[in-house]
Formats: sequence, C-alpha cells, structure tokens
Amino acid sequence: MFRPCSHRVTIPIVMAEEPPEERLARLRDTVIACRKCPRLVEYREEVARTRRRAFRDWTYWGRPVPGFGDAHARLLIIGLAPAAHGANRTGRMFTGDRSGDFLYARLHEAGFANQPTSVQAGDGLELSDAYISAAARCAPPDNKPLPEELRNCCGYLQEEFAILRPRAVLALGAIAFYAYLRLLAKQGLLAGRVTYKFSHGAEFKLPGGLPHLFASYHPSQQNTQTGRLTPAMFDAVLRRIRRVVSASRRK
Repeated sequence: MFRPCSHRVTIPIVMAEEPPEERLARLRDTVIACRKCPRLVEYREEVARTRRRAFRDWTYWGRPVPGFGDAHARLLIIGLAPAAHGANRTGRMFTGDRSGDFLYARLHEAGFANQPTSVQAGDGLELSDAYISAAARCAPPDNKPLPEELRNCCGYLQEEFAILRPRAVLALGAIAFYAYLRLLAKQGLLAGRVTYKFSHGAEFKLPGGLPHLFASYHPSQQNTQTGRLTPAMFDAVLRRIRRVVSASRRK
C-alpha cells in the first residue's frame, strides 16, 4: 500500500539552531523552482497563459505553490493540490477559490486564522498555530495527480514535517490522508502493513509519539455545495484538533 518517495529534496545542511522561518523560506525557494513532473509543468503553465475569462487581468502564478502559515505551527493541514484558477493563480495555498472560502472561514472561527477570507497573497491573512501544505504542489489536470507525481512531491512534505514537528495533522481528503501515511512509512515511523482507513471525522493516535491524525472530506465546491461537508461537520473536527493542540502546549 505504501510506496516510498522516488525523489529526495536537496536542502543544504544547516545548524540545528537555525530558526524554522529560515528553513521554510529555503524550502519555499526549492519548491517554486521545481520542474520534476513534465505533465504538471505543461498544464500549470498553459493555464497561466490562457487564463479564465473572469481573471483575464490577472498575472497567474503558474508555478509550484509552497506551504503557507505559522513556522511554529502545531497543526499541519495537508490538502490535495493547487486549484488551476485558485492557488495556481494567486500563488498561495487555498487562496482565490471556493475551497479556500470555506476553509479559511472555518479556520478563522476556530482561532487558527486572523481573518475569514483569502483572496490573494498580501491580503493580510495570517495563520496562528497552523500551517497549510499539500500532497502535490502543482495544479494537476482534473485535480488528479498521478502516483509518480505524488511521489515526486512527497519530499517537500517530509521536509515541512521535520521542520514543524506538529502535534496534529489534518488530512483533507483521501489522497492527502494516504500521502501522509506513505511519508511516515518511508521514514520507518509507521509499519507499511498497518492499515488506517480514511473517513470524515476519523481520528488516529499513531504510535511512537507521532502527531494525532485527523481526517476530513476535502472542502471542494463539490463537497460543500452538495452538503457532503458542512461548516458544522468541519468545525467539529477543528474543535477536537484544538483540544489536542492545547494539551500538547500545556505539556
């Protein structure tokens, strides 16, 4: 079930006391320069050239999207991939689309964000005790990254995990959920034969002092507009996460 990453992220060796802000900034530069996946490079750049009519006046980001949030976060949120006309346009995770509208409103309500909206980079949004990443860093056709493309990206998530050392992980959707488990298996932190099944609201206390793992349906427009995922459902997950994060801070 768990296949290892096929690529490693080359990050210069640094002193242990280097601040996480600097390590994340260096990783950001590495992510932005990535061209490992020809299919994704072609697609993200084509979308940036042609643009959607509603965003004709925008200069699209059109590159891999780095993680975003608090460098000292105890909550790591893992999404699927940038949306073609959302993060691929704005350059910030879950920014400029309906998924972000839903997610940041809920994070604001739970105290993880300073405002409920995320329109564009530089709009004043800040996260507190939360950091948002993704299983894939480039917008994929039909929102479906290929297995090889996910393996190419998993080194970036691994590096973020090592820098942040979170106490809780929230996986948005099954692809993000299993990408995270593959990462743990690759590092030898989780037995590959152990099966954890994705379902909304699932919570797992993983062995060896690993972060609590929480799962939610992805806040895609398809899920939120059909009622498969409601604000109340997501808020309930965030409340449980808040209790875990608060308890770890007291310790």
